[in-house]
Amino acid sequence: MRTMRRKRYHRYRVVILLSIISIVVFIVFIETEKALKPVAKLRAEQFAKQTADNVIAAVVSEYLTDNRFTYEDFAVVMYNDDNSPVSVEAIPFTINKIQSELTAEINKRLNSSGNRSAKIPLGSLTGSPVFTGKGPSIKIRVCPVGSAEVKLKSSFTQAGLNQTCHSISACVDVKMTSSVPMYSFNVKAEFEFILAESVIVGKVPDITPYMAQK
Repeated sequence: MRTMRRKRYHRYRVVILLSIISIVVFIVFIETEKALKPVAKLRAEQFAKQTADNVIAAVVSEYLTDNRFTYEDFAVVMYNDDNSPVSVEAIPFTINKIQSELTAEINKRLNSSGNRSAKIPLGSLTGSPVFTGKGPSIKIRVCPVGSAEVKLKSSFTQAGLNQTCHSISACVDVKMTSSVPMYSFNVKAEFEFILAESVIVGKVPDITPYMAQK
C-alpha cells in the first residue's frame, strides 16, 4: 500500500511539476512574442517599402527616359486677351495613357521580381542596442499582393513674385506582404514622382478637374 501511495504521490508531483513548467514556458513565450512582434513588424515594413521603392523608382525612371514627356504633354495653359493665364486644360489622353502603362509595368515588375528576402540577426528583433547585430540570422520575405495603383496629381506652389510652379506628379500606391518566422504583415506604401512642371507667370489659373489637386 505504501508503495502504491508513493507511486501516486510521485506521479502527482511529476504532473504538478510539468504543469508549472508548461505555464512558465507559455508565459515566457507570450511575453517574448509581445516584445518581438512590434520590432519584427517594423523591420518587415521597412524592408517591404524599400523593396517597393527600388522597383517603382526603376520603372518610373526607365519609363520617363523612354518617353521624355514635357509639360505640354499633360496640360495647356489658356490665356485671355491680356495675356494673363485664366485656366489650365488637362490632356486626358496622355494622363490615361501614363496611368495605365505605369500601373501595368509596375505590377509586372513586382510580380516578376518574385519573393525577395533579406537576413537579419535575431538579436536585432529585441530592440535592445546590446543585442543588435548579434545571434543567428533569420529571413525577412516580401512579395506583392493585390495591385499597384497609379494616379496623376496636379499641384501649384509659389515660385516667386507673381509666379506659380505647376507640377504634374505620379502617385503610386502599392500593397505588399512582408513576413518573418511566425509573423506576416500587410504593408501599404505610397510613392510620388514628378513627371513635369512649368512656371506660370500671373495669378494661379483654374485647372480642369481631371487630375487630383493638392
